[in-house]
Amino acid sequence: MEKQQRPVFLDIPKLGSKMSIMAKISILHRISGVLMFLAIPLVLILFHESLTNSQFYQSCYTIASFPITKLIYLVLIWSIMHHMCAGVRFLFLDIHRGIERETAKKTARVVLVVSLLLTIAVGALIW
Repeated sequence: MEKQQRPVFLDIPKLGSKMSIMAKISILHRISGVLMFLAIPLVLILFHESLTNSQFYQSCYTIASFPITKLIYLVLIWSIMHHMCAGVRFLFLDIHRGIERETAKKTARVVLVVSLLLTIAVGALIW
């Protein structure tokens, strides 16, 4: 008689604490890519409407000053900055530069710090 496969409970917080910084950067790179992909239709609609309708542009300008809208902007800015920085890191890994374990850890930390600093710098302009 065969033993039946049962679902496995994945304790995500416990699993995340055991992951290396390199794995976390990789997962954040994917998350940032998904966020940017999901934002494309919204950005295109807003851009089109703001160019064709001046009244819509004024209402968007008013909505853009709300704190929740600025928070959404910060998340999108972070996703762009992180995706860009991690993408450059992955390009170097693809050409076999920085693949040593210690170097890979250092570059992962650099990606995290630089993307956050760029987000703060660009976010300061909109806040």
